[in-house]
Amino acid sequence: MSRIQVLDQITIDKIAAGEVIERPASVIKELTENAVDAGASAVTVEIREGGISLMRIADNGCGMERDDVRTAFLRHSTSKIRSAEDLFHITSLGFRGEALSSIAAVSRVELLTKTKEDTFGTRYCISGGKEEAFEEAAAPEGTTFLVRQLFYNTPARKKFLKTAMTEAGHVGDLMTRLALSHPEISFRFINNGQVKLHTSGNGNLKDVIYHVYGREAAANLLRADYEKNGIRITGFLGKPVISRGNRNFENYFVGGRYIKNNMVSKGIEDAYKDFTMQHKYPFVVLHIGLDGEHVDVNVHPAKLEVRFNNQQEVYNAVYEAVSTGLHAEELIPHITLDDVPKASAGGAIPQKAEKIPVQEAARRMKELPPPAERDLTYFMAEMKKRVNSYHQQNSSAEVRDRSAVYKPEVQNGRIREAVTYHAKQDVPVKKEPPEKPEQLSLFDEKLLAPQARPEHKIIGQVFDTYWLVEYHNNLYIIDQHAAHERVLYEKTLRGMKTREFTSQMLSPPVVLNLTMAEKELLETHMERFTRIGFEFEEFGTDAYAVRAVPDNLFGIAKKELLTEMLDGLSDEISRNASSDLIDEKIASMSCKAAVKGNMRLSAAEVDTLIGELLTLENPYHCPHGRPTIIAMSKRELEKKFKRIV
Repeated sequence: MSRIQVLDQITIDKIAAGEVIERPASVIKELTENAVDAGASAVTVEIREGGISLMRIADNGCGMERDDVRTAFLRHSTSKIRSAEDLFHITSLGFRGEALSSIAAVSRVELLTKTKEDTFGTRYCISGGKEEAFEEAAAPEGTTFLVRQLFYNTPARKKFLKTAMTEAGHVGDLMTRLALSHPEISFRFINNGQVKLHTSGNGNLKDVIYHVYGREAAANLLRADYEKNGIRITGFLGKPVISRGNRNFENYFVGGRYIKNNMVSKGIEDAYKDFTMQHKYPFVVLHIGLDGEHVDVNVHPAKLEVRFNNQQEVYNAVYEAVSTGLHAEELIPHITLDDVPKASAGGAIPQKAEKIPVQEAARRMKELPPPAERDLTYFMAEMKKRVNSYHQQNSSAEVRDRSAVYKPEVQNGRIREAVTYHAKQDVPVKKEPPEKPEQLSLFDEKLLAPQARPEHKIIGQVFDTYWLVEYHNNLYIIDQHAAHERVLYEKTLRGMKTREFTSQMLSPPVVLNLTMAEKELLETHMERFTRIGFEFEEFGTDAYAVRAVPDNLFGIAKKELLTEMLDGLSDEISRNASSDLIDEKIASMSCKAAVKGNMRLSAAEVDTLIGELLTLENPYHCPHGRPTIIAMSKRELEKKFKRIV
């Protein structure tokens, strides 16, 4: 067995760097936080190749005294605390004294710094923990770090870095949160020579939100301002109309520090529960202030996670602050009725929808004749167009190559859950022993078999949503929306595999302004989108113009739909989803084009829809798991009416 010995300082620093420095964004986080602590009013961050080859962090803060420069790069050297007791009253972002030592251990660092009092500044170079230069130099007031060749001396660590675009995306996210946490500081972020973010530093948080998230987000904000039991919460709450598909837009800060905390997140989401749909998450930017003795920030190497010793009070305060803010205004969306154009006297469909203010729409509704006398020409023509154009029947040859998305065991399980079956015998008896309900297989009943179609008896529609079909001794109830969703979903999946699609051009195109992470996500999966009929074109630095969409999405291709699509993909990617799951996620967009409940269809259109179900791998559930068809036997009906007992 080897003898025990003390490691040398360079090895110690490399090991310690692994706890603090994971990627370029880790370096920038430590150095920009030091700039904030130094009283800077302006910070510039520039990176090249995702920060792997170069990072430059420049501030106009107080700078460092020449005698402190060497000391600053020693492990556990800090100006922020003097004893363990100070940890409970921390007001600075940095305090451990590990950052510079860790960064210098795994990169080549050049420092230029100057205080207001000094005539000349100081230039200091250190690589892999070894000093290379220490001299006077001309320098502006403040501090500038140049960090080159990250992990040059630890190639094993370098292999774990992602692509330059991915790493740049992490830096972009970091800069966004720094700007939101300190609106009084002007932040500028430059990636490969292009300015990606530049805030004014005027102290107005709403202005920062506008610069980061755009006009739509800034126009749909509610103010949060709450104080109770020593906890102060301020910031902005996004109206439900700008809810997103993941938690990436939940921004909350404690003492100016961006954190993650399950209790805070739960308080926010619980308050939003009655305002957002399932699987939607709120947009918030909240600053939480409380006494430092209640917060332990020293529980995570990157200081991202914190602990509260009064968790229930924090939860209550967050919940009340968000709930109060959401109830301060009447959140009825103001819309223009441009989705359903008014039919002309001759029944012609206008080419452009008429925009009608809400008040005018209410007045016109009062003047409408009874429903039976209304002109339904437009609605019938529109529905026939959607069914006939978007949902052509597929021959058996088109679906021979069944995908593995619905494995037999999964399909059979879903079939068994579709509807409840009772014995087929129709012989009245005086009394029956208790029956255990069995599961009905629609394949056994052959409702969806081609040879059964002539025997379908379409009875009618109830609640403008559910269609009643009689077949043999069973009554089938079909949810037109769920069934249509399944038809579109599987049609899209087949199109992705066979590359058979029809595109519709958009004029004008839909322009997507993307974050760096969203842009990478789109570019990574671009081929998947083009396989089903999308056409994208670069439109400036961080934007894409959507020139064409699949034909079934033509009428609903709006920015919100495409943003939701990228949010959903972000969730799946974070779970390392398989290729098939990603395809399913993209295909699920087609569900948005499905006919809705409360939309009248003709019997012929429903017959066409049933015909489409015949071609599907799984006609029994919509892509979200809801049943498309349920059934009740004649025997069950007779039992309910006491015709048999």
